[in-house]
Amino acid sequence: MQYVAVSALSHPGLLRERNEDSLVVGPWTLCATVTESPQTLVFPLGTPLVVAVADGLGGHPGGDVASALVARRIASIGLALDSEEAVRAVLYACNRAVYQAAGEGQESELAAMGTTVAGVVVQPDSLLVFNVGDSRVYAASRDGLRQVSVDDSPPLAPGQRTTSLVTQCLGGTPAYRAVRPHVTATSLTPGDRYLICTDGLTDPLTTDVLEELVREHDDGRAAYELWKAAIAAGGPDNITLAVVRVSDD
Repeated sequence: MQYVAVSALSHPGLLRERNEDSLVVGPWTLCATVTESPQTLVFPLGTPLVVAVADGLGGHPGGDVASALVARRIASIGLALDSEEAVRAVLYACNRAVYQAAGEGQESELAAMGTTVAGVVVQPDSLLVFNVGDSRVYAASRDGLRQVSVDDSPPLAPGQRTTSLVTQCLGGTPAYRAVRPHVTATSLTPGDRYLICTDGLTDPLTTDVLEELVREHDDGRAAYELWKAAIAAGGPDNITLAVVRVSDD
């Protein structure tokens, strides 16, 4: 019997007062929570399974509200995410919902709240990858770790490795702004592994470090070692990640 194993955790890091990240694994969500050991969930491979992270915009009031809203909405509709069109539709709906919750066009402490989102929908023979913003999805294979999401970030200056700026997200501005989600379909085979994470992991750690830790450890241990490495590098932001593996064992 084929199944999907997901090992995930979410932590505020060392410098943030609270965790504004949220996590979706199938019908399960983790919002504004602190975990220091990975939680592993196993699902039969069959109906669509969504695994995603949402990173509330730092420096904006309500980042945790926006990320939780998006995570819960995606979880509630996850079984219907069976096509690229369905994924785009839910991301459009999430964007509208964030603006509505913020009180579009009104004076509100949540007026510019927003969040990124990135994730996958696992289906029996294919995988849908999606994102808006700079949270990421990586594919792990024998050839290494390869980013399969698309960063919505301005071009980096020479010598610059990361930036905290995003060119689009869900919400994030006082007046409504439409989004253009990145959604792609790819084939799926047993043994495939994916890393889904917020920039609290990718900003302090290079891709080489991520690749080494994913390659050297199984799923739950890899999630823990990735988190530990980000903390050792200063833990400058909230850290949320999920390691997804498809197996026929």
